[in-house]
Amino acid sequence: MTNNSKNRFVPLLLAVCLIAGIGIGTFYADHFSGNKLGIINTSSNKLNALLRIIEDQYVDTVDMANLVEEAMPQILSELDPHSSYIPAKDLEAVNADLKGHFSGIGVQFTIQDDTIHINSVIKGGPSEKIGLMAGDRIVEIDDSAFVGKIVTNSESMRRLKGEKGSKVKLGIYRPGEKELLHFTVVRGDIPVKSIDAAYMVNDKFGYVKVNKFGETTYPELLIALAKLNQENCKGLIIDLRGNTGGYMAAAIQMVNEFLPNNRLIVYTEGRKSPRENYSSNGTGSSQDMPLIVLMDEGSASASEIFAGAIQDNDRGTIIGRRSFGKGLVQQPIEFSDKSAIRLTIARYYTPSGRCIQKPYEKGKEAEYELDILTRYEHGEFFSADSIKQNENEIYHTSLGRSVYGGGGIMPDIFVPQDTIGMNSYFRTAATRGLIIRYSFEYTDQNRTKLQQYTTAAEMEKFLKTQGLLNKFASFAEKKGLKRRNILLYKAKNLFELSLYGNIIYNMLGIEAYTEYMNLSDNTVLKAIEVLEKGESFPKAPEENTENVAQKKNDSNKA
Repeated sequence: MTNNSKNRFVPLLLAVCLIAGIGIGTFYADHFSGNKLGIINTSSNKLNALLRIIEDQYVDTVDMANLVEEAMPQILSELDPHSSYIPAKDLEAVNADLKGHFSGIGVQFTIQDDTIHINSVIKGGPSEKIGLMAGDRIVEIDDSAFVGKIVTNSESMRRLKGEKGSKVKLGIYRPGEKELLHFTVVRGDIPVKSIDAAYMVNDKFGYVKVNKFGETTYPELLIALAKLNQENCKGLIIDLRGNTGGYMAAAIQMVNEFLPNNRLIVYTEGRKSPRENYSSNGTGSSQDMPLIVLMDEGSASASEIFAGAIQDNDRGTIIGRRSFGKGLVQQPIEFSDKSAIRLTIARYYTPSGRCIQKPYEKGKEAEYELDILTRYEHGEFFSADSIKQNENEIYHTSLGRSVYGGGGIMPDIFVPQDTIGMNSYFRTAATRGLIIRYSFEYTDQNRTKLQQYTTAAEMEKFLKTQGLLNKFASFAEKKGLKRRNILLYKAKNLFELSLYGNIIYNMLGIEAYTEYMNLSDNTVLKAIEVLEKGESFPKAPEENTENVAQKKNDSNKA
């Protein structure tokens, strides 16, 4: 090759080298410069990288742990209304409610005038063993004064709860004693009951109030059923009003008690969670017991699984108002620092194929949170005609009865919210907590008198002689609520029911309170009426067999 030929290739070689150099330089600049990280190839890596950049380069010192804590709930809130983050400091308290126990001193208390007042002492608990009594005030904890603005529910719980076997010193003011009393309490396991009440409403029918679905709910139900059966129970009312749910497994176990073999209870399905069916196994002890289930807008999740299974299998009658509409399955995932997330992984579906979850839209979280208020304003609490059923989502029960999708469980029999006697004066007194405060104050000042009454009926008879309505009005006026005599007496029955009920609760506990309030509860009275008529088992619609069979086939395709 001549020199001229070699010279012709020099420019070309230089150009190739230049291009290669630019390419290599760009590669390294992109991958290793401080402004553009090559590791950011995915969204998750991008998030991790952002945190590292902030930690390395941000102008001020940042508490990275706190930043992550604040970011976690924001990220999960972008997914759906029920995926959530639970900080480590809250996880134990959140779980304790469903675990069926916690470790503490064993008292129920209320905070009045910036002081802890012991309302009741749990039988057999640590506080009862050392002599604490209802009416005592806790004014010192671990040799430090505990009164004033620092006394909040959360701070009181933090100081009184603790590891089993640990000790806490309490300074107690007891009315009638000249000096403070001092006790050292050894914390122990305190049961958290799922069933508030189980009793016979008359000589034939039983009533069970379930406040949550936790680890101990099913065993508690079996004990309640055994108790009622011993009293010759011929029909049952299960009250799930205000029950926000809990563990799906507990709801399935409970429904199984009432269903014959091989009936679908619920199924779940999600993007990464294949359909899973949960069916009855035929071992239930109350498969033929006439059954009524009570629901309202506060009944959610596991409560809706229970009610949906009973309704779709035509096993009993649902009475009350439309349920909340929470049908998203959360899986708990715990981190090494003892914090956790509850991540939605699937949806619940009733046996007919209805999705329990009510609609939600991204960016409209406020509307979702205010749904109950919206229902109230639209009149749904007072008239079944105000409820708009989704005509595009019609499903059918095992007998061919029409039920509707679109969120929540619509009762078979609607009972409106009772508003007789309700007015602005009563509403203000209730929402400001004045009725509860006066009831506690009255109880606290009259414990010795009240202790001689052992039933709600006896106590009510005594309370009716005490002129509580006028005494309450005077108390409320001192607290800033102007006395309105006309409105006071128009709401007389509501005031007396609330005052007597709260005092009965303070002295005799939740079951006596529930039994007393149910005497005038229209939903409970309607349930008793249906049981008396022998109409708790739903009937097939009056259609020909061919149409019913076709509806059942359609529902199976859902």
